[in-house]
Amino acid sequence: MTPDTVLDVRDIEGEPFGDIMAALQDLDEGATLELVNSFEPKPLYDVLSTRGFEYESEQVTAEEWHVRIRHAD
Repeated sequence: MTPDTVLDVRDIEGEPFGDIMAALQDLDEGATLELVNSFEPKPLYDVLSTRGFEYESEQVTAEEWHVRIRHAD
């Protein structure tokens, strides 16, 4: 699946939570956001579920994770 938007939070100075929430707020129904991170963002998963999103995580390398996020059906 090709994401509609990619957000690489490895390039963000400081805490990326606000950037992630802003990207999710702009995410259209049916669209997918791919979050690229240097670790598995486990604390984010509960936030996503609570806010009506579903996700799939994939470890690409030892220091790179991709999390595909979309609105839950």
